Amino acid sequence: MELRLTSDEVIKLKEKEDIYSALKRAGIYLVASCGGKGTCGKCKVKIVEGDCNVISYGKLTQKEREADIVLACQAVPKGDILIEIPKESRLVVGDKIAIAKTKDLVEYLKSFGVDINPAVKRLYLELPPPTISDNISDLERLKRTLDEKGMSNMRFSHGFVSTMADTLRIANWNVELTYVGGDGIPYEAIFLSPTDACNRRFGVAVDIGTTTVVVYLVNLLTGEIVDIGSTYNSQMRYGDDVITRIVHATEGGGLPELRDAIVTDINTIVDSLKERHSIEACEIDTATISGNTTMSHIFWGLNPGSIREEPYIPTLNQFPQWKGGTAKLSINPQSPVYTVPCVASYVGGDIVAGVLASKVHRNPEIALFMDIGTNGEIAIGNNEWLMTAACSMGPCFEGSGIRCGMRATSGAVESVKIEPNTYEPQISVIGGGHPMGICGSGMIDAISEMFLTGVIDQKGKFVKGKTDRIRQGEEGLEFMLYRDEVHHKDIVLTEVDVENIIRAKAALYAGIKTLLSEVGFTMDAIEKVYIAGGFGNYINVERAVILGMLPDIPKERFIFMGNTSITGAYLCLLSEELRKEAEDIASKMTYIELSVYRSFMDEYMSALFLPHTDMSQFPTVADMVK
Repeated sequence: MELRLTSDEVIKLKEKEDIYSALKRAGIYLVASCGGKGTCGKCKVKIVEGDCNVISYGKLTQKEREADIVLACQAVPKGDILIEIPKESRLVVGDKIAIAKTKDLVEYLKSFGVDINPAVKRLYLELPPPTISDNISDLERLKRTLDEKGMSNMRFSHGFVSTMADTLRIANWNVELTYVGGDGIPYEAIFLSPTDACNRRFGVAVDIGTTTVVVYLVNLLTGEIVDIGSTYNSQMRYGDDVITRIVHATEGGGLPELRDAIVTDINTIVDSLKERHSIEACEIDTATISGNTTMSHIFWGLNPGSIREEPYIPTLNQFPQWKGGTAKLSINPQSPVYTVPCVASYVGGDIVAGVLASKVHRNPEIALFMDIGTNGEIAIGNNEWLMTAACSMGPCFEGSGIRCGMRATSGAVESVKIEPNTYEPQISVIGGGHPMGICGSGMIDAISEMFLTGVIDQKGKFVKGKTDRIRQGEEGLEFMLYRDEVHHKDIVLTEVDVENIIRAKAALYAGIKTLLSEVGFTMDAIEKVYIAGGFGNYINVERAVILGMLPDIPKERFIFMGNTSITGAYLCLLSEELRKEAEDIASKMTYIELSVYRSFMDEYMSALFLPHTDMSQFPTVADMVK
């Protein structure tokens, strides 16, 4: 049997193989937030010719079914079949993604009061060539020279020694030794190189996000960011969120697949940067990795299974400094790879890097740091104490579980304004043109606008008869944001969608309230709110406050930090002092598991309204709806 695509690809089908699996096997990936379980309703394909057994139609509408649309993961061809993949269903990974412009990070590094001081050092050595009378071994000769420089007791790995003899002779015994250690830390030799080769010094800082991967190529001598690369995390082929990927890694035996996906993503970027700047692998002295606990575990090939099972214990939080070869990175295989330490199963190195980058831990003011994504990770504190927690918001702001939801890519509705008299929406689409769905910032706008104009009530329920844009859909009432007369795919928000988004924002707000109450503070005590993450760049603070997602405090207290995970990785790459500071942050953070706090559930239930059951917590919103 053959699976043919209207784009001319032909795939041989295995017996009882569904369309999704066949496409994935051929390297053609569909959006599948649930990892191909049939629950997200995103992997839509159109049957053009042929027939298939449909296990489930999931969330497909009757109109879509009549148009021969099926879910690829729920459709098993009966014979030869021809399909068409809609643009919005195809997952394109490997594309460069837009990232916020970096400020002058060299100056930002210096604002910490530290100099450029990477953990990896280089030392020029002139060794006397061996003779009949001076016939000690190569390693003893190297040790003797190091002893003369006051660097005794250096450790030498097998990888170092295995290439040492050839390098010493090629270099005529004049070499550069790359090493780590000093200041109380044992010395370790990393590699030797001739003085006329591999003499430039670079490092890479990597942010492994659940959705995106960002790599900085950095000059270790000047701190200059030589270049930046970015892509979508190819692990999205196996599911949008960390829980789905953990299940795939453990129950599905897919840990090698997941690890290979992220390592390939990083190497693809690193290789392109090396080629662009004519850099040899031996010139990349070190790498720093920042990611959440699950991403860090998968990167190193560690079983993440216990992360999702009570009592939620990861394999490790403080990672040994393993080598580039162990990491399978396309840098010098002996180069050390530093992983920003994690705190707990759901508070990872990305949050530690973010707290470091925001300087919350250095200032006396009470500050709130939050990274808004599938997991709402939050930290509260100052230079005396830090408390952190994570609340599961679900992937709705990434588009999963939302009828017309999608990521913030071309074709997504990113902002909405509803005319209060006619209830006509005005939408803005990323990239302009025809809208294909709605992303997180558009959802926040739309729901806050519907609440202010009376289209939905405080419980998030549609007010029947308010406007003819409220109509009966297959999942109940829905509000039509955009009518598509050509493709017959209107952009709507259903009442179920609104409920999902309210639950997500309630989890975040309840997490903030619970942390504050644990230390005896109210919202008024927060002097700064640092918002991190790619999604944070697009949030309209005023709309998020109306939704009840962010605290109702003066707008000037909110500071958007962009990708603090990569900023923190950069700082740790260039400064031994800041690396120690990151480790200190991780060790002093008090983590609380919100699921065991009754007060969290009470706060969560109170936040399941727009903006909240207690309107005194949102005085500016109360004034708007009077």
